[in-house]
Amino acid sequence: MELVFLAILVLLMVVALTSGFPVAFSLPGSAILSIGLAAACGYLFAGDSSAYFAQGGPVQWLSAGVTNFRSLYWDVERDTLIAIPLFIFMGIMLQRSKIAEDLLVAMAQLFGPVPGGLGISVVLVGALLAATTGIVGATVIAMGLISLPAMLRNNYSHSLATGTICASGTLGQIIPPSIVLIILADQLSSAADQASTIRKQLYKDSTGELSMPSVFDITSASAGDMFMGALIPGLILVGLYVGYILIVALVKPKLAPPVPYEGQYDRQFAKRILLALTPPLTLIFVVLGSIIMGVATVNQAGAIGAVGAMIMGGYRLTEGQKNSYYPAILAIGSTLVLLVILSLYTLNIKNIGDDMVGIVLAFIAVAGLLVAVGWSALRSYRIDNTLNEVMVETAKTTSMVFIILIGAAMLTSAFRGFGGEELVKHFLTGLPGGFWTQFIVVMLVIFVLGFFLDFIEIAVVVVPIVAPILLADPGANVTAVWLGVMVGLNIQTSFLTPPFGFALFYLRGVAPKIVKTLSIYKGAVAFIGLQLLALVIAGFYPSLVNYMPNRTYLTSENAPPPMNPRLQMCLEEQLFEVYDSEGDRLRASIAELQGADLSSLPKKWQKSLVESGENAAATFTLVAAVREAEANLLNYTPDYAPMHTDVRRTEAQIRIVDKQVTGWKLTLDRQTREDDPDQGQMNAIKTKIEELQSYRAELESEIPDQWEASREKFVALQKEEKKARNRYRNNVDNAYEPIMKLREVLAGADALAAMEEELAGLKATIANTDAESAIDAIKLVASHLGDVADTSKIKSQLSKARRALKGDQPKTDKALAFHAKAMELFHAEVEWRQSAAQQMGPVLSSYDEAIAYSIGLRLQKRMTSDQAKSVARCQSVHRDISLNF
Repeated sequence: MELVFLAILVLLMVVALTSGFPVAFSLPGSAILSIGLAAACGYLFAGDSSAYFAQGGPVQWLSAGVTNFRSLYWDVERDTLIAIPLFIFMGIMLQRSKIAEDLLVAMAQLFGPVPGGLGISVVLVGALLAATTGIVGATVIAMGLISLPAMLRNNYSHSLATGTICASGTLGQIIPPSIVLIILADQLSSAADQASTIRKQLYKDSTGELSMPSVFDITSASAGDMFMGALIPGLILVGLYVGYILIVALVKPKLAPPVPYEGQYDRQFAKRILLALTPPLTLIFVVLGSIIMGVATVNQAGAIGAVGAMIMGGYRLTEGQKNSYYPAILAIGSTLVLLVILSLYTLNIKNIGDDMVGIVLAFIAVAGLLVAVGWSALRSYRIDNTLNEVMVETAKTTSMVFIILIGAAMLTSAFRGFGGEELVKHFLTGLPGGFWTQFIVVMLVIFVLGFFLDFIEIAVVVVPIVAPILLADPGANVTAVWLGVMVGLNIQTSFLTPPFGFALFYLRGVAPKIVKTLSIYKGAVAFIGLQLLALVIAGFYPSLVNYMPNRTYLTSENAPPPMNPRLQMCLEEQLFEVYDSEGDRLRASIAELQGADLSSLPKKWQKSLVESGENAAATFTLVAAVREAEANLLNYTPDYAPMHTDVRRTEAQIRIVDKQVTGWKLTLDRQTREDDPDQGQMNAIKTKIEELQSYRAELESEIPDQWEASREKFVALQKEEKKARNRYRNNVDNAYEPIMKLREVLAGADALAAMEEELAGLKATIANTDAESAIDAIKLVASHLGDVADTSKIKSQLSKARRALKGDQPKTDKALAFHAKAMELFHAEVEWRQSAAQQMGPVLSSYDEAIAYSIGLRLQKRMTSDQAKSVARCQSVHRDISLNF
């Protein structure tokens, strides 16, 4: 019965959407009606309102709906959605203030003389507007009103002209900042959590181990990651559009003839082009650059974009007036002053006493910036009521997006409640060909849905259902960013695909009657093909998507240390090549340390350095052992992998059968407890159970007899490789740690010597003051000693002195004896440290420089920039980890 109500849910949604009922009410309405009908039928015919639900019941569904509503509006973990109204405001403000119109005219004049130049300019402007607005309808309409008449006047092919405008207008869906990418990031963050749970359960079922290693877990995708991931595919798409138009113009010049510029290429022309291009390009650089460099979050970048758009709108709306650029100049000047102040002062309210001058100057600069923003806002409000209209449109669009998000969450909960998610999961996992078959089917479904649904409905209805299944697959092991960008590229086609492509409708509404609807459809087909080509390119080369997010993260201030478990495989892949290419140099440095005179060091440190040198020298042998173990595993894998895949698939089917048997047994148990059980129905259930058990036995017989032995051998080889890698990692840590600690100790020699007077002064304090004051003084000196490395012996004696002063009868003589011992240790420490700093300091410095970012890399705080980029490239490739499951 659950499937009946699932079909009713889908049917209601389809009927509501195709009849033109608003999406914001179609989605939750379908869910409410189907849930209510299922609950009523369950109560009337089965005596239980939850009887016809696969999971939970109407109460659980209502609870889930409330939770979704609360999380959407109040959960700080979903603050990514705050960026949506900010970017919408930015886009609409640039459209209403005619910044976009200026950009179109300038680019057309600049590229017009080139073959296909008008079309190329439309594509480039579409890309620039996409990077500043992301509003498809406004972009298509603006370019349709400005560019289409010019293209038609210059004898451009109707289909090429309209296709170019429609396709360029949709670039805002994939080129960041994009509302689609923000919504996808929000949906994929939840999907990644579900996929992680599925993968952990799969690991437990497959291996019997309770916890899955963190390196096999799934990483969620933030909006910033999605922006970085979509950047290169978006540029590739722009390149494909430009290349196509250029080829058409060269092969068939009549379809896209060049348009000579009638004016003069003089200083005025250059000034006009710069004024049209510089502000939008600056805004793009500031918004995206701040995210890429880790200076700002997506929300902060959105706020910067909104403020920047309002300042730009302020001077554009007053063009020709004397004071047009005063607010913009004030804003730029205040920002530059703030940057200078930040470089000179530490602007923290806690430092208000120390950096009062900097805080006052910053306050003045911020006040200037606020005046500039307020001035621009006032202009936008007074001139043509622009600000009011922009804010109203922003509120409408944002409300529409959020209402659809809530409705989709209700629909998805109902879909899961009727077992739809399990149905989809079983269908996808049952397809032959594994992940790629599942992925292609999902992409085809999304592509077809794009003929009928808007991008938001697809993103919030389809993605939460299929994304956890695709992300959980350990064979493909795709990243959430890659999946999101692939879905985003696919969704982009929804604006171009006839008969319901919204970009086609937008252009039809402003195109002259001479342009036939069929021409618009024809023009869109070629660009749909280019979008699908971009989809294929991103699919075959996932590093195009994954590299930028990885690089941004690994080179940021918040980059993980090289010790991070997720980085080890890629780090070692890089370091082993370094050992091959620079092995002789490293061995020479190790030999130099081993031959150094260590007499200036205490025996403890002499022993540590000797062991450090031995461990460093052993690195190359351990690397060879890792390679040998890895080769043994790789040589065994080709024969083992097919059997592993088949057996794990069979075991998954067995688990499904077991689950079905358990469900039928529960149904049979409920039947037997009834006063008048239906014997015919009970016999049918027993027959079904027997059939399933027989099928289970058939599945078990398909598992090869040699499976257990083959699996044991693979696990043994895998463990041997893991042991070899752990031996290497422990060895290099032990090789470098003494060097790092000794250098820290010697670096603090002068600081320790400077504390002599403070430490010696404790003698008089202990002898001449009360015990409580002496204890406080000892604590203070001990805390200062704590700032110097390896002073625990001295601190230990001071601690004993402090304890001697405690109690009702302080033992002053005993405390003084401990203090004297502390002074003796202090002088000994200062003496050997200063001597060793002179003799061993240069040797250690040279040795550390030689091995710090090879043998000692794991213990560094961060990788070098080149290493981070290399690791980013390595991690950008999807690696099959299914043999670990």
